[in-house]
Parts: sequence; structure tokens; C-alpha cells
Amino acid sequence: MLAKLEQSLSHRNAERAADHLLVVLPKATTVPAVPGAAALKTLLARRRMKSQDLADKPLCGNLADGRLAAWVMVDFAKPVFEQQTVLRKALQPLLDEQPRNLAVAVFGDQAQRRRAAGLGVHGAWVNGALLPVRKKKDERKPLGKILLFGFRSPDGFAALRARAEGNLLARELTILPPNELTPGLYRERVRKLARQEGWKHREYDLKTLRRMGAGAFVAVARGSIEEDAAIVHLRRQVKGAGKTIALVGKGICFDTGGHNLKPARYMHGMHEDMNGSAVALGILLAATRSGAPVNLDCWLALAQNHISPKAYKQNEVVRALNGTTIEVVHTDAEGRMVLADTLTLAARGKPSAMVDFATLTGSMHAALGSRYSGIFATDDELIGKAIAAGRATGERVCAFPFDADYDPALDSKIADIKQCTMEGEADHILAARFLNRFVSDIPWLHMDLSASSCSGGLGAVASDVTGFGVAWGMAFLESLAQPREP
Repeated sequence: MLAKLEQSLSHRNAERAADHLLVVLPKATTVPAVPGAAALKTLLARRRMKSQDLADKPLCGNLADGRLAAWVMVDFAKPVFEQQTVLRKALQPLLDEQPRNLAVAVFGDQAQRRRAAGLGVHGAWVNGALLPVRKKKDERKPLGKILLFGFRSPDGFAALRARAEGNLLARELTILPPNELTPGLYRERVRKLARQEGWKHREYDLKTLRRMGAGAFVAVARGSIEEDAAIVHLRRQVKGAGKTIALVGKGICFDTGGHNLKPARYMHGMHEDMNGSAVALGILLAATRSGAPVNLDCWLALAQNHISPKAYKQNEVVRALNGTTIEVVHTDAEGRMVLADTLTLAARGKPSAMVDFATLTGSMHAALGSRYSGIFATDDELIGKAIAAGRATGERVCAFPFDADYDPALDSKIADIKQCTMEGEADHILAARFLNRFVSDIPWLHMDLSASSCSGGLGAVASDVTGFGVAWGMAFLESLAQPREP
């Protein structure tokens, strides 16, 4: 549940409106008359700081009556990611005390106050709500109310609120322990959400997928005792919308690596391998609640990669849903297997474009670390829109080569294609080239979510699990809804 928002154009009562106060200023050489000005002046002098230093290092301190305040300057000439980061650092000591109410006072001209208010409110929403923990004694309290002074949004920042709700859904699902989010339990949650949001809902269970010939997905699911794996299809239709975008998400609820068993160090945290599906679902929720004018088909590939006598093995050859035969080279490359059949299903609906999300390869993480996610696309226009969406939202992406001359590495002597190579060189690129075999002729973008988790937070988000992709996805959908360039 996100904090309620109350707004006022006046700053007069900001200092005493709540026990916790955030003051957001545009970068300047002097500080105007602001709430807590006396305390701020003392702090600046004690730290030997100039006022403009607040753009790099926010200050936090107690006011005379014991209230806690933080002051920050935002340099609106800097990238959105850096603006978000400095706001998060200013908010953190306030939210660490788990306040019931938070006052946010914004200054500057009208445009600056609007941008500062959006940053402050969104930051409070995504970091003031509670994420799941399972401690015996949990005394945490969510932020209950945001009191905004200096700006009034006509719709209460409805689009930012929807984006925050989608981000929090993605992070909540990703954080849940694997015994609480098996494919079966995940499907139950999705059914409930579909009823609540008015989405059309269909499940392709294993019995159905076997009959259809989805051999790549079924191969991965074979290792589980429970027959609860499925491809889940959710549809949001908007009257008058001209385009339909397909969102596809990898939902491996736990990844042991299968017969190519991961060592403990690399298996720890593999309950988060379903993050791609959570991001796709978070975008669908945000688009629904914000009223985005686009039809969405959301496809979730929900399974687990277990080790058992029935689990798929190296050197098997399986036939995917589109008829392609695949030589299994490594059982820990299961994500591209479940996505292959899911992309095929999504492509059959003839959407205007497809986007898939997956925590797919370690090599992408090796290439970028955890601050960017990598993308591949079938045309340069999609790449341009994707990069622009990253800059606009602070969820930054980097485009990688997608040339066909990588394909010979996946040539197989006994099947149409190898699943991967044993060498692992450029595996993030080879994985994208593999997936490209299953998208038909639909314009397609693949995101390898190396930024799904970042120690200490990333951009606007303070938790390690970032929900990266939801904000980006909303901006990308907006650009896709526009006519394509000739």
C-alpha cells in the first residue's frame, strides 16, 4: 500500500507538518528562506560546505524542536539517474526512522518545483512501502502519508503512482522465498490479480503444452515433482487502442542448474530468477492503473529448474513449439528454453512488437555489472527508443551487437540449433541470437536484466532488489504507441 498524498501550494506549514521533512531545492549558490533554514546554515558551516554542495551531498539534521530534516539540491542539468540518486540519499535517513508522515517542500520556478515534487513523491512511494520479510518479530511501519508543499499536481501524480505500484509488485514477487512462490502459488496470485484488474486470463499447463509440442519448455519443467509449471497469458484490451504490445517474462521460480548443478555460492539467490516475469507483470499493472492507451499481451513462463531422475540432460534433442530442434548443451541455460516456446506463442498473436525480460546470462552481468541492463533488438529504431526510455526514467540500458555472424557458434551436427556453447564466450549475445529463432518476423527487443539486483540500491530505489524495467517499460510503451518512422 502506497502512502496517501496531500498537496499544498504554500510552504507556510511545511516545517511543522510532520516530524520528518525533506526540502528539495534547485542547484544554486545561495539558499532561499526554507524550512529549517537556521539549522541548515549551522550544518553547512560545521561541515565547511557551500550551499551548492548540497547537489552532491545532502545534509540531514535535527531542528530546534527535535524534528528531523534533510536538505538537498537537484541539478536538473544532470541525467535523471543522478537526480534520483541524490534524492534517494536525502530521503534515506528520514525513511530509516519509519515515519508515519513525511513532509516534502519543493522550491524553484514552476518547472523545477514540478520535477522536484515528482522525484520526491516517487522516491517516497517506492521506498516508504514495506517489502516482505519473515522475521518472528516485525515491527516495521510503512509510510502512511506524504504532505507535499510548494506544488500541486492536478491528478496527484497518477502516472508516477501507477509506476511505483508496478515497481513494488515486481520487487515483492522477486523477494519472496522460493517456498512461497512456486509456479503453482505464483499462478494463484496471478489469477487473483487478473480478476482484480479485469485482465483476460489463460493458462497453458504442462498437459496442454505437451499436447501442443512445446518441447523446450516441457524439457525444463520435467525435473520438478510438482506438475505446476505453466505459460500464463494475460490480456489487457483498451477500446480504440491501435497497437498491441506483447510482454514476455522468464519466470524460473528456482534455478538449481539442473544436472549441471550450480555450486552453493551461485545457487544462493536463485529464487530471484523469476524477476523477468515480475517485471512484465509490474508493467502490465502500471499500464492498467495509469490507463496507458495500448493493448498488452503479457506472457509469463513459470517453471523451476530442478535436478531429478526425470530432469532434462545434456545431449538431449528436443523439439520446440515452432518445430525447431534444439541440442541441449548445458542444463543451466534453461531460461532461453522456456522463453523459446513462450515467444513462439506470443508471436502467434501477431502483436505490433514484442519485448521480453529475463535474468538470462551471467555474461551480461560480467559485461555491465549491476547498474545497467543489456538490450538487443531487431531494428535500430527500437534500440533508439529503448535507450531514450532509459535516460528518461533513470533505468539505463546498453545495446549490444546482434549480428548474424554470431550464429555459426550455435550450429549443431544433430539438431537445427545448439542451446548454447560450452565455452561461454559472448553467451549474452548467443542467447539473444538463439531467442531470435522464435520471434517470427515481429519487431522484438530482448532485455537481459543484469540490473535486477544492485547492492545498496539503484537510482530511485533503495533496496537491493530494484524492480528495474518497470519504469523503463512504461516509457518504452509510450514511445511504441507512437507511429513508427517510415
